[in-house]
Formats: sequence, structure tokens, C-alpha cells
Amino acid sequence: YMRAGNFRDYTGSQELTELINPNNSKLSNVRLSPDGRHIHVILRKPQVGLVTFDKYERPPLAQNQEKQDLWLTRTVPIVDVLYLDHHNSKDTAVVAVVYENGKAEFWKFREFKSGWHLLQTSDLCNSPRARVVSVCVCSNLIIWCEERPPSESSPALSSARNKLRYCVCRRDFDVEDGAVSLRGVKIALHNNPKFTVTSSGEYVHLLPDLKVKPLLSISKFFLTWSPHLDSFTVSTTCKNIPLKKLSAKESDFKKLVTDCLGYLSALEPPEIYNFSPTACGGLLLLLSTGWLCLLQKDGMLRKVYKLADNCLVQHDTHTSLCIYQDIVALLIGQNLYLIDLNCGRELEKIVLKREGSLYANQAERRTPHLLSETGLFVVVNRETDSRDSLLVEAVFEEACKYYQQRSLSSAQLTVDILKKGGRFQAPISLASILRNYLNTGWRQKGAELKALVSLEELKGSLVRGGVKEVEAVCESLVEKEVLRLLSSSELDKEALLYLNSIFSIFPCQAWRAAQAALQLHYNGEGCLSSRAPPDVWKTVLSPHNHTALPVFELLCRSVFHFQPSWLPRFLELTQQQQGSAGLGEGGENNVPLYKRALCILSSLNPDRDQHQDLEVELLLVSGRPNAILQALRILMGRQQWERVTQVAQKFCKQSPLLNKEIFTILLCEVAHHRDLDPYLDLLWTLCPEDFTVITILSLVLKNLPSPSASSHSTSFSISQLTIGLLKPLLRKVLQRETKPSQRYVDILQSPSFPPAAPPRQPTVQASTVTDPTTDSALCNNIAPTLLSGLSPRGSLLNLYADWQNS
Repeated sequence: YMRAGNFRDYTGSQELTELINPNNSKLSNVRLSPDGRHIHVILRKPQVGLVTFDKYERPPLAQNQEKQDLWLTRTVPIVDVLYLDHHNSKDTAVVAVVYENGKAEFWKFREFKSGWHLLQTSDLCNSPRARVVSVCVCSNLIIWCEERPPSESSPALSSARNKLRYCVCRRDFDVEDGAVSLRGVKIALHNNPKFTVTSSGEYVHLLPDLKVKPLLSISKFFLTWSPHLDSFTVSTTCKNIPLKKLSAKESDFKKLVTDCLGYLSALEPPEIYNFSPTACGGLLLLLSTGWLCLLQKDGMLRKVYKLADNCLVQHDTHTSLCIYQDIVALLIGQNLYLIDLNCGRELEKIVLKREGSLYANQAERRTPHLLSETGLFVVVNRETDSRDSLLVEAVFEEACKYYQQRSLSSAQLTVDILKKGGRFQAPISLASILRNYLNTGWRQKGAELKALVSLEELKGSLVRGGVKEVEAVCESLVEKEVLRLLSSSELDKEALLYLNSIFSIFPCQAWRAAQAALQLHYNGEGCLSSRAPPDVWKTVLSPHNHTALPVFELLCRSVFHFQPSWLPRFLELTQQQQGSAGLGEGGENNVPLYKRALCILSSLNPDRDQHQDLEVELLLVSGRPNAILQALRILMGRQQWERVTQVAQKFCKQSPLLNKEIFTILLCEVAHHRDLDPYLDLLWTLCPEDFTVITILSLVLKNLPSPSASSHSTSFSISQLTIGLLKPLLRKVLQRETKPSQRYVDILQSPSFPPAAPPRQPTVQASTVTDPTTDSALCNNIAPTLLSGLSPRGSLLNLYADWQNS
């Protein structure tokens, strides 16, 4: 019998009831999503567009959060609505709305983010004048039949050629988190008549147009195309074996069927009145002779059921057919036939009050579903329904005994009291699970029942097992739980606390589970990669304001404990994933990842010197200018000059501003000591383009140690900075200037033997030069001394002292 339903669970149920009314829209224009949660009504005439009604499984959204409906009003007719990745997630769905002019809009439904959102708009066809007549999805391919207009420069086409100006095209696609990636257009068949394309598993069936009779014999056969096997099969409805099989490399329709036309001209095959894919490569066909046939994926055509003579289909009679595993449902007008697919026996005939349209629901593949103008209906077996009712009552009676024994009250507990007010959810859940289990049959156990059975088996193995068995079970359980939590779209506070406890109680197992969930691979050459989906990385990188440690910090702590050398590479990998997943670092609560990693490093190691190399690597991997300068200062403080020059040479190429900062810091260091002398040739190559002689001398003289302070140093003669050390740098700067000043030529052409040094006078300690006007005065006073032919070994410190005395 038919168990009735309605549209109350869908948004805009009243509008949906009015829209599906036969006076407003045909049932053939209604599409249902594979999970039954979305109903799309394609508007043809007089209004053109699309109206979508959704069923939300979560509690209602907040009042200030509006739902985004998919209601479109367009001027171009819509060909069809295609679901692209309904197998990936229960809470998301991506659809393509394909228009007659070749445009395609890609929409994504997210229940957590208030409904439908437009991802992008793309052109399917290469030609802007092409017209799409039918479209379908096969695996990761969008396949359509389009009409190509005749060339404007050619004479008018004949009637025969005019009907063969269609072609079948394909485009590969990938559904990513924020967009749909389309490959190039490939023509699978050209010079063909108008085809209706429909997919079934890995096959695409090309059927002649059922509304308009094509030319000559081309309505007497149809094609089956396998994009993956790269082959075509030519079949007819009056033979149970295919006429011809050939490679799909021959893409010209006329050459493809030339050998068959002569044979077909003598045949009178029945017409195809309706069809339905079987989802496994086959195709159900309802023929004008009253036969219901099954085209198998090997090309064999098998007769299944013959309608009575008085039930022959008329052209104006509404028909619908669909397959539900081993049962075929055939709807003719208001008569619904249920037929055993294996033996062709009619199981039952149900007379409906109204016409309807059959559809498949992926959650209940064995159960026939029907859409009519009054609601959704399900065909239910009376014995199964009665058995389910008895089962529910038995579950509740057993629950009454269980809770009565543990109740502190003397009042008698009954089934009605147990059901009232939604108390004791466990019996309700168990009854629902068992009902679903029995409805789907013993061969296809429900997922929830499997989980319960697995949990009981796990408990038993933990009680009975030894130490090694318990460790193996714990590791398996931790791996599954970590993967489940990291794969969830949103990690709430309770789940995050649970994940923290897992990493705390089972640190080693949690680290291995995290590696498996993120699919981490280290190639041994300093490169860490991941093949985890973007949703997992979103969970890892999403900021949290909870008291528990966020996922990124948990992983950093595990990496440091078990593979500390991986920590910089892990930070680099997370930064790459952050960019590809579109998770910016903006917002007042978001802290850069390198600072979060450094915070974990400092909390685990209060002694900073012990892991300072790791700190430097994290700063450099971040790629941020301030972090790079901080790392450079740490290396200079540790007097690791070779590493300093390597870092400077690498990051000076990053930006001109960073180049200027790094060179300024290093030039100041050169003025203070002589430890960088072996690397001066390399440092001078890093000099920024806009640095002048005045700029360089100002920086050097400002950072020279004062003469009085240096005079007390025992290494005074060793630490002096001389003109000869600066000569290559000054020569490079002067040569770079378009009109070099003649005032500084003597610096580069000083005599081999210097003149006698002027007498020195005691000086007081000078203050540090900071004023820009003072810098200019300093350089102007130093210039005459430089022009007098100072020796390359002359000390800049002496020049600084002379300037102070003057």
C-alpha cells in the first residue's frame, strides 16, 4: 500500500503545492535530489526559471540568519539541473543549472551556512551560438548534445543535412571546496541528429528525440557510449543483441552508422515511449508494443514484462518508470505496476487517486518513491510494516522493564509514559535503527546497526584481550576517532575537548592517527606533503576561542615530541594549505600560524637557548619580514656569521624594502666589528639600488664606536674599519650612478703611500649622531679629507674623531 506524505518538511511548502498543480507545471519538469532533500521545479512557460524547495535536517537557524533560496528568474530556458557530488557529504550538495544558450551556473548547498550559494558561472560550449538540447552527468564528466547553427557564408542546408547539425560534447570537471574546475571541451560525436543523453553508471545512452521524428532510419536505433572504454555500441529495439560495436575514435556519426542503415531500412522497430537508467550501466525501455525491456550494459536487450492489450500506452498518457534493485515500478496514468525484474512476474497493481512521477532515493534504494501534486509517497509492504510496529512495541516493553528496575519511584512505568514527552531517547533510537535495518534487508545492514554491533564487539575484545590486543584495539579506535573528528565540518567545544583528551591519554597513538588523517609524507629531503582533503585542513586551521587547545597547537605539540625536525616543514605545509583552503589570517582573534607554533615551542621549552635553532627556522619559514629580521638578529647575537649571510642572500630577493632593512642591519654590524670581513664581497652585492655614497657613509659613521670607548679596548687596531674595506662598495655605488660626482674619485685612486697623519688631540666622548642635518654636515666635513688622498688603510674612526673636534 502507499504510505502518504506531504510537503510540510520543505521550505515554502504551500508554494510547492501550488506550483506542482497540473495546471501550473508538468511533473516532467520536477527534479529531486538523490537524497530527497531538495525539490527543483523548472519553469518553462510562460515564466522561465527555477524554484527550489529544501528540507533542513538540523534545528532551525538563528533568527538573524536568513536562508538563501535557489529561486531563479531568467530569460533563457533551463535545460536541466545536475547533481555533481552528492556522494561526498550529507550536509553539502553541488548542482549545475544548465541553460539552453550553453551557460552553466554552479550552486552549493550548505545547511550550516544558511542554504544555497553561487560558486561560479561558466560557459559549457565553445561556440556562443550553440544551443544545448539535453545534458547529463556521468562520473566526473558533463555530457551534452548541442545544436550547431549553419555557417552564415554557406548556402541554405538541405532538410537532411539540417537535421544532422548536432554534436555530443563532454567536459571533465572536479568539485573543489570553493569552485568547480572545468577542463576543455571535447567532441565525442558530430554530424548527428538530436539526441537525448542520459547516463547510467559508467555508460551514456544516446536516444533519438521522442517528440520529433528524425530523418529516414535514424529513429530506428540508439547508441550506447562508454567514455572510459572509448567505445560505441549501436542497438535497436527489435533485436536482443547490438548491431555494431566500434571504437569511439570514429566520431563522425555518418561514418559510424553507414553500415547499419541498409539493414535498418527493412526493419520496423517499435518506438521508445519512455526510459529510465538503472544506475549500473543498464537502461529500462518502455516500447510502443507494451513491452518493458531492460538494456543491459553488455548491449543485450531483455524483455521483462508485457502489458495487457488494453493497457497499451497512448501518446497522451503520462508514464513513469524506475528500478529499485530487483523491483521495477511502472506508472501508466494512475495505475502503478510492481514487477519482479528477475522473472517478470507482476507483484502488485495499485490504483492511485492522481498521476505521479517515480523517483529513486539513495537512502532507501529498495523502496519505490512517488511524487504527486499532493506530496511524497512511499510503497510499503504490509507484512513489513506490521512487523515493524510489533518490533517497536517490543523494544519499548523491554525498555520499561529495564528502567523500572532502576527507578527510585514506586509508580508503575508504562509504554505510553515512556513515549510521552520524548523521554528516554534510547528506545526510540533503537527502534528506528532496527526498523531501518529490517526495511533494507539482511544483506544490506544499516550503518547505525553496524556501529552498534562493532561497539559491542570492541567492548568484548577489551575485556577478554591481553595487553597487546588491547593496545592494538586502542590504536585502531584512536585512529578512527581522530579521523572522524578532523573530518567534521565544524568542531564544537565538546568535540575539541574530547580531541584534547585523546592526545593527552594516547599521545603516541594520536600522533600516528594524525599522520594517517592528514596523509603526511616526508620525502627525506626536507619536504613534507599532504594529500588530505581541504575540509580536514579547515578543521585543523580554524581558530577557536575555547579553553581547550586548538587542533593546530595539538598537532604542533605532537610534531615537536615525536619528530621535532619536522616542525618547520609542518608550519610551511599548514601555511600552504591555509592559502589553498581560503582561510585568511584576518580578524582580531586570528594569530599568525608561526606565532602560534612559537608559543607552543616556548611553553614546552622554557630554556630558549636549547631549541633556538628551531625557533630561527620557524621564523624564517613564516616568510614575514618582521620574523625574518628577528631571526637575523638571533643569528647575529649567536655570531653565526655564515648563516647570517646565507639568510641575507636568500631573503634580500624577497622585496626591495626587506633588502634595505637587511643591508642596513649588516652594514651597521660591519661598522662595529671585523667578524664579517670574510663575507664583505657577498654583502656588497646586496646593496640596494637606491643607496648612495652619502647614505652609506652616514650609516657607517653613525654606528662607529666612539674613540674614547675604543681607546680602552685592547683590540682597537683589530676592530678599526678602514676606507679600503669600503672601497669595493663605494666603487660599485659610484659606477651605478648615471653622473658620478668627481668629489669622490680620489677615494678610488688614492696613492700607494699615504701622507703623514695629522696630529691628534684628545677629545671628549661624542654623542651619537641621529639628526639628518648632522649626518649631512658630517659627510660634507669628511669629504675634503677624503679628497686629499687618504690611504685605503686610513681609519674611519680617525675621521670621525676629527669631525668631532671640528
